[in-house]
Amino acid sequence: MAIWIPDLSNRDGPKYLRIVEAMAEDIATGCLPAGTRLPPHRELAYQLDVSPNTTSRAYAEAVKRALLKGEVGRGTFVRSTDAASGQAEPETLRRRESGPIDLSRNLPMPGLSEQHVRRVLSEIANETSLPSLLDYQTDADLVHHLAAGQTWLAHCGVSSELECIVPVVGGQHGIMSVLMALLQPGDLLLAEALTYTPILTMAARLDLQTGAVAMDDDGVVPEAFEAWCREANPKAFYLTPTLQAPTTVTLSKERRARIAEIAAQNGVILIEDDVFGPLKSNKPAPLAQIAPETTIYVASLSKAVAPGLRVGFLKAPTKLASALHQSVNLSVWMTPPLTLEVARRLIEDGTAGELTAQQQRIAKHRQNLVQSILGIEAVPNLSDGFHVWLPLPEGWRADVFSSECARLGVHVSEGRSFAMNASDAPEAIRLCVSHEANEERLKRGLEIAAGVLRQKPIGSSMKI
Repeated sequence: MAIWIPDLSNRDGPKYLRIVEAMAEDIATGCLPAGTRLPPHRELAYQLDVSPNTTSRAYAEAVKRALLKGEVGRGTFVRSTDAASGQAEPETLRRRESGPIDLSRNLPMPGLSEQHVRRVLSEIANETSLPSLLDYQTDADLVHHLAAGQTWLAHCGVSSELECIVPVVGGQHGIMSVLMALLQPGDLLLAEALTYTPILTMAARLDLQTGAVAMDDDGVVPEAFEAWCREANPKAFYLTPTLQAPTTVTLSKERRARIAEIAAQNGVILIEDDVFGPLKSNKPAPLAQIAPETTIYVASLSKAVAPGLRVGFLKAPTKLASALHQSVNLSVWMTPPLTLEVARRLIEDGTAGELTAQQQRIAKHRQNLVQSILGIEAVPNLSDGFHVWLPLPEGWRADVFSSECARLGVHVSEGRSFAMNASDAPEAIRLCVSHEANEERLKRGLEIAAGVLRQKPIGSSMKI
């Protein structure tokens, strides 16, 4: 077959998307059958008289849309389609055993909790308490679940009265419930300049203004937070002081104390997301312990115990607990009693702590793998979590690096994915080392990323 050269005439938009659209049409019409090997992106760039960066981005986008697949050492091929629907298999959160290697999703290792959850479910199924767990619950019914939440919070380093604990359906639901409870349309929500991606979406849905608090190598800068308080009127500040996503930084106790002081002086509520906290050894005291009357603490079992359990706990200042309860009631009425009961038993019999320790050991092992494969110069400092922050060498653009990795069958996350403001987006990549359960696939993915890192930057100075 002759080299495939797409027809880009009569198409609008960025050139790389024109290539993807032409590719999709040719696949749909059979002009590009499944298994067809596409030309190297540099060769296609030459044929189309565009930059190699353009074709690299086109191939990466086509991989994301499940039109193409990259095979290391062989090239890039048109993917097979589902015979019944004629559509390529969509990307999901499913952990694959073949195909693209996913280093973009920050999920804990699967499977560690399965035998324990099976045991607990079996126990519940054989007890007379099951019917009550399948019915609506009263506050009195929740007391033993709140006690388990109190134990989990203590494991995370936070003490709390039962009336200040609010069960939620995982950390993300907890954050959304806090925003719904405390902020009104038009209120200003601050977050770290690089932050948890759904925050901007949540803020947009609730019609909130947002502001980015500057960061340095040691995390969020207290003086930048103070400047926002002086020049604007923020209602809340969302931040992740421990194993910050994406940078992995853990704030020092001095910065935590200063941020707590600034928040108290200016009447700003701190929303402390500590879902990664259980993975960090020897972490400083949480903000919620330093400033319990100005901090709402978000804890979850998803990152440390079982990702699908979807159980978390909010610890609120006494004056705000009622509003958070009402917000949770509005969104889901109640956290499912059955999953809460599973979580309670895992917490109270010590299993949750054991599973967290296992995740910590795996995280440390896999962090060492990253450093051994990418090199100590690329990754000089290891964190205790499941993600790595990789500032790129001079000359590399993050979108180009990501595109080249995707072309070779590895998905990574660009720094811009986490930027509150596009102008703050660093030329950096986040690598996650836990989504891939098979260690050999993880190693291959890291080796591919390391190979790209050793290359001369591909068209980084060229316009798309």
